[in-house]
Amino acid sequence: MNNQSYQTHIPGGSHWSLRLRRGTTLTLTDASGGANVGMLFYNPENLLERYNAPDTLKCQHTFKLTRGHCLYSDMGRIFASVIEDSLGWHDTVCGNLTAAHVAARWGQRDYQNDRNAWNQNGHDAFLVELEKYGLGPRDMAANLNWFSAVKTDAEGNLSLDAAQSQAGARVVLRFEMDTLVILHTCPHPLNSAERYPRCPVKVELGLAEPVREDDVCLNHCPENRRGFDNNQLYYFGMGA
Repeated sequence: MNNQSYQTHIPGGSHWSLRLRRGTTLTLTDASGGANVGMLFYNPENLLERYNAPDTLKCQHTFKLTRGHCLYSDMGRIFASVIEDSLGWHDTVCGNLTAAHVAARWGQRDYQNDRNAWNQNGHDAFLVELEKYGLGPRDMAANLNWFSAVKTDAEGNLSLDAAQSQAGARVVLRFEMDTLVILHTCPHPLNSAERYPRCPVKVELGLAEPVREDDVCLNHCPENRRGFDNNQLYYFGMGA
């Protein structure tokens, strides 16, 4: 890994966004255990192209995300690849909490009265960041939830494995396209903690090694190889 890097911490119940270049990495580390990172992707050159959860799951024949999986756009291209993962399971289907859900579960706390101790929700956190790029509610796609493992019982009921993510758990994304990343650190929709969870996350940015022919994401399934080919065609003649 190239030694050029940037680090920051995102407090629990917060939000952030940034544009990452193709060939960069984003490392997320659960700083204290129990974190959740909601995330969305957009093509900064064409904001109509965004992360597509159904295509990401069906083309890789999976319900969860982990090392070797790729994160697809609705144009069949790959925004990012999961090149490292210490957990083995990240949620792809449960979405976000709204303000009403948070108030019902943990009580009403707003920024005007409680400042940074207020109870932010994932839906509104995404909207705040999307607004910075001229996007709104109609542009919000189904999101990822890093560090959250959601499983089903025999009756099909979903539950959150609250003990899955421990302090120090990490996941590393390698970006295969220039990507606008929108994220929040608000609670997962299935989190039933007694108090509003405020779990910080460490963020590290770096430069990736070139994709090799034996790359685990490239070779995970034939669909991924076609996704990388689609990226190559997209960037053909556009320069680095």
